Amino acid sequence: MSEQQTDTAKSGAVRTLRRELKARHLAMIAIGGSIGTGLFVASGATVAQAGPGGALLSYALIGLMVYFLMTSLGELAAFMPVSGSFSTYGSKYVDEGFGFALGWNYWYNWAVTIAVDLVAAQLVMLYWFPDVDGWIWSALF
Repeated sequence: MSEQQTDTAKSGAVRTLRRELKARHLAMIAIGGSIGTGLFVASGATVAQAGPGGALLSYALIGLMVYFLMTSLGELAAFMPVSGSFSTYGSKYVDEGFGFALGWNYWYNWAVTIAVDLVAAQLVMLYWFPDVDGWIWSALF
């Protein structure tokens, strides 16, 4: 496989993929993925409902599911390297409407994630500054 792969879109434009991720980039992606906002926001409720053993089991089960998902995406990316996201694979192998829906669901996922991150930052700051209204922290972040 060459260092640069090209993907010709329907419009005829050529986009080039460059493989420039270094070890430090991969380490930061891994840290950001494993220590996310959900760990701080949701782990307390999970432990309260399921107990420590149930929380550990549920995190292990979800981790296994994410492992299989990422392995599948890695196989697809190695087989067909494109400059789009996984919605490109849905369009090619299932249906164009399915790929379209995947793309919008992915956008919606990150729109909600940004809102959750703002609320989590607000909750953390309210711990140290209880007299300041929470909406101020959300506006600042």
